[in-house]
Amino acid sequence: MNPPLTTSSAMTPALVIDEIVLDANIARMADFTASAGLALRPHVKTHKSIEIARRQLAAGAVGVTVATLSEATVFADAGCHDIFVAYPLWIDDSKIAMLRHLLERCSLLVGIDSAPSAARIVRTGLADTGHLAGMIEIDSGHHRSGVHPDEAGELAEAVQDAGLEVAGIFTFPGHSYSPTARRSAAQDEHDALSTAIRSLADHGIVARVVSGGSTPSLEFADSSVLTEVRPGVYVFGDAQQWELGTCDPSDIALTAIATVVSRSPDHLILDLGSKVLGADRATYSSGFGRLLDHPDARLTALSEHHATVTGVDLERGTRVRVVPNHVCSTVNLADEYLFAAPGGRVTVCPVNARGRNR
Repeated sequence: MNPPLTTSSAMTPALVIDEIVLDANIARMADFTASAGLALRPHVKTHKSIEIARRQLAAGAVGVTVATLSEATVFADAGCHDIFVAYPLWIDDSKIAMLRHLLERCSLLVGIDSAPSAARIVRTGLADTGHLAGMIEIDSGHHRSGVHPDEAGELAEAVQDAGLEVAGIFTFPGHSYSPTARRSAAQDEHDALSTAIRSLADHGIVARVVSGGSTPSLEFADSSVLTEVRPGVYVFGDAQQWELGTCDPSDIALTAIATVVSRSPDHLILDLGSKVLGADRATYSSGFGRLLDHPDARLTALSEHHATVTGVDLERGTRVRVVPNHVCSTVNLADEYLFAAPGGRVTVCPVNARGRNR
């Protein structure tokens, strides 16, 4: 178990990163993907931090994955030269200037799951820069976005005919977020991408990039089909990953430090709530978060600024490390991290892409 890092001088609530655990998580994933022959393109929507992205790139990541153009801008301006916007991109007038700004600074891959979205990109004239290519999104079972694998080739041909290069295909096996579906979701990913590769080949197109992977499914990912993976949460871990079995408590690098402010015979109250942690709670989650140093405790209720905790008895004023259910949502609510380094040194690091949600 990690030593307590409750940063007694900090005002609570606060997000604290254990720098030793963070760097160990980055190194372990870099080693895992390298040994599997996979390129690593971590999803930086998890941490939204230039400093952490630099550490991932220094450890061997080939580029970064982002959720939005505004998020991409933060990392491109910081010197990230290879960025993938891994969602179907729909360019309207408000986004043309942003896209042009990006293409002056980096090579950009963008998600495509329809011919009209590709046509809108081509009409901007920016597809001719040599720095922009499309990735056809495949639905591998999550049923959020993406085309059926059998339809990938037809769409890819239409995209190329419109004037946008197709670099390859990608998917997100999001249905892996289940205690019983991690392995089967990885198999679904393999099957869908294999079918899509054949579909592209039938239309004379080679998928030189085949991108997939989620943190829960990555253990079972098939490198015979994939060329790269895009995990995000691995860098911090969270209560969902703890309960899914993809990380141990000792692998959790980010916690929210909170103070016990009220005490009753059957519960405690902490000074953080949904405005710090976010309100995510998956159907399999045992509560609204976990206490890293008290694994039998549970957060049984959240209000905006308070959390109810059962299963542990602590004195008022005690500081605890709360593990969020979904760390990506927690980070998006914060302005800064406290980096806790060996020897007790604590430095402040901004959440650079905080709020860049469009």
